[in-house]
Amino acid sequence: MFGYLSRPAGPGPFPAVVLLHWCSGFGLHDIIAAARLKSWGYVALALDSLGNSNRCEHGGGAYPEAVDAYAALKYLSQLSFVMGRRIAVMGYSMGAIAVLDAVEAGLFDYTGSERFQAAIAYYPNCEASTGIMTAPTLILIGDKDDWSRAAACEEMAAGQSEIGITRAKGKGAPVDLMIYPGATHAFDAPEPSRIYLGHFMEYDPKAAGDAEMRVRAFLQSTLRSPG
Repeated sequence: MFGYLSRPAGPGPFPAVVLLHWCSGFGLHDIIAAARLKSWGYVALALDSLGNSNRCEHGGGAYPEAVDAYAALKYLSQLSFVMGRRIAVMGYSMGAIAVLDAVEAGLFDYTGSERFQAAIAYYPNCEASTGIMTAPTLILIGDKDDWSRAAACEEMAAGQSEIGITRAKGKGAPVDLMIYPGATHAFDAPEPSRIYLGHFMEYDPKAAGDAEMRVRAFLQSTLRSPG
């Protein structure tokens, strides 16, 4: 596993975010996200969990990314310029599934003392998640996504998972969901409209801008001190 670290100027300490890429691997999308987080005052560690491989084409799941996320969490928590108790995890597509795996209660057998304080998932597949989370979670997805169904995330956030587990009222951390009308998978990637592995993707600047605003507010409320 490799990583791209971006940090604000100054000694800190700063809150931090671990970034998990989509199934085609680490790239410019992740560097841009890290730069944006840096401009907001966060240390960002964007992971490269695949190297030269591609899980979109060669199979495999998001769970190894969740394993890498905890390794990154442990690494960041030991840095002098990072607030070890104020670290979030954010991911896209396959990385977003890994985000849900990382903070779902009882799913990830992590024995370390470090814990993610917040989680952000861009267009994840929510069908296998119970929605019982150990950290506040924000999900951002389009209703025209033909790869990850928004309806599954809606059911999960409402407390009824696709796998038949009903979340008791008040159980687990809050799950906030934003569904963007007309938006597709990878709606935040400023690229030409395209078909990728049979799925339609189109940049939606309005949805991308709103999602960015929500992410910033969510991080502010979950990682930073009041005021």
